[in-house]
Amino acid sequence: MFGPEEVKCEGRVVDWLDNGLQPLLPESVEAKLEKLVLVGHSKGGKTAFAVALGYCKTKLKFSALIGIDPVAGVSKCKPCRSLPDILTGVPRSFNLNIPVAVIGTGLGPEKANSLFPPCAPNGVNHKEFFSECKPPSAYFVATDYGHMDMLDDVTPGVIGTMMSKCMCKNGKKGPRDLMRRTVGGLVVAFLRAQLNEQWKDFDAILASPNLA
Repeated sequence: MFGPEEVKCEGRVVDWLDNGLQPLLPESVEAKLEKLVLVGHSKGGKTAFAVALGYCKTKLKFSALIGIDPVAGVSKCKPCRSLPDILTGVPRSFNLNIPVAVIGTGLGPEKANSLFPPCAPNGVNHKEFFSECKPPSAYFVATDYGHMDMLDDVTPGVIGTMMSKCMCKNGKKGPRDLMRRTVGGLVVAFLRAQLNEQWKDFDAILASPNLA
């Protein structure tokens, strides 16, 4: 699916939530759409930023945004960026008005081999996304892990295996459980702090990042 159409599709999903989600939930569960969060990984992270920035209009408003190793193209040059081209190159230029967390990887900008470019190249990766965010914003980098290391250990199919094991540089050998738990811990702690004013876990991670 082409970039602008992905943004429109995500907008349609957001609008569907207003009337479509509640009838599908158990009777004892109530959807709290006044606390709606956008989260995405890789190109999906860039798409989440695009929706939050208003590249498609939605009925519902957002309370927070999380980009997990977001990527906006294969290089910094204009023709190589994915559309819509949301990066400006200007620090704190994103007009979001909501709390943002960016979780990056240290190995994303490195090549896995000579056949493929980096999966999260410098100039269009997590570093640039965070640079363009205004406060309140949080930034974390898992320095020893790669762009796909938050996925399942087994990704079915040829494409899943290629994307997960061959195209992107991976971190430590063995199960990816530690990276998955780290990303999950950061997401939960950030949302507890920003949505529910429960800052204990988030402050503890800021004081000692390994707790994530």
